[in-house]
Amino acid sequence: MASLKNLLQMSQSTPTQFWNDSCATGELRYAIDNGAAGATTNPVIVGQVLKNETERYLPVIKSFIHDYRTASEDDVAWMLNEYMAAEGAAMLLPVFNGSGGKSGFISIQTNAKYYRNPANMLKQALHFKELAKNIMVKIPATEAGIAAVEESVFNGVNINATVSFTVAQAVCVAEAVERAFKRREHAGLPNDGLCPVCTIMVGRIEDWLRETAKEENILTDPEIFDLSGVAVFKHAYEIYKKKNYRTRLLAAAFRSHLHCSEFVGGDVSMTIPGRWIKMLNETDFFGGEMKNRMDIPVDGKIISQLKKYFKDFSRAYEPDGMKPKEFAHFGASRATLTQFLNGYDEMVGIIRKVLV
Repeated sequence: MASLKNLLQMSQSTPTQFWNDSCATGELRYAIDNGAAGATTNPVIVGQVLKNETERYLPVIKSFIHDYRTASEDDVAWMLNEYMAAEGAAMLLPVFNGSGGKSGFISIQTNAKYYRNPANMLKQALHFKELAKNIMVKIPATEAGIAAVEESVFNGVNINATVSFTVAQAVCVAEAVERAFKRREHAGLPNDGLCPVCTIMVGRIEDWLRETAKEENILTDPEIFDLSGVAVFKHAYEIYKKKNYRTRLLAAAFRSHLHCSEFVGGDVSMTIPGRWIKMLNETDFFGGEMKNRMDIPVDGKIISQLKKYFKDFSRAYEPDGMKPKEFAHFGASRATLTQFLNGYDEMVGIIRKVLV
């Protein structure tokens, strides 16, 4: 008989958490009721929620325009971003309080246009921090973003490093957090209220390798793509455990059940889209028990194939595969930053129609 509590069982019986991959309130309520420990936003997500629920948010936008007579379309766009994040934070507050402030966060993303400017990212992070006590600020894991991560954590901001696809980025984020923690300790500041997260967008690694195979006419076993992001994530997790990093890994860019089933048992989080949350709950996919698969490595033959055919897999998989100055120019980084920027422009376009 199908269980309706698969993910709730996972969240209660293992250290593995899941987040709702949206701030849409209907989806978020269902996710929280089934054990969700957080939620996330970005320009694409906010734009999609706005498209799907225009009638709900149109009065909000009009009130911003009325109350802030000199506000630009960009000003209104960020007011809406903050409004949706605060709305989600309020829904997650019982989770936050019940966990003693260890979970129940919602992420809000800094302006993707700032990916080269650590000062601007820090300024925005400090502002977002004041929206709610369970706000987590997304900062891209570019070279400038790593610097912003350290300064933000030092200033007491809970961060979620995003636009991150590689072990090298995950290690750099964790090291930046460790430096910030040590600086706080030296300054007599507590670290117990900080719960930093580093995202690895596992599905976008797969997307990029599939695109590379298509462009370069590479013929290989198709299943290796499905496990490429899983392999990167598990390798990063292994390193995090060995080095006792105090940053939590989060798997994002959900593409298949593997991005849940392969990580069960790990002290990690994952963001899952609403439709996948329902599918995982409304089937007997887990077979009534939660098997620890986080510590089972991806087959070495698959990793060997990936390394053989894709230089960018090796760059993503090896902890020294890239230097920070290369992070923003990695193929998946370029594609994701472009999508975020375009998503923001689309959202502003909707607001422009109301404003003008």
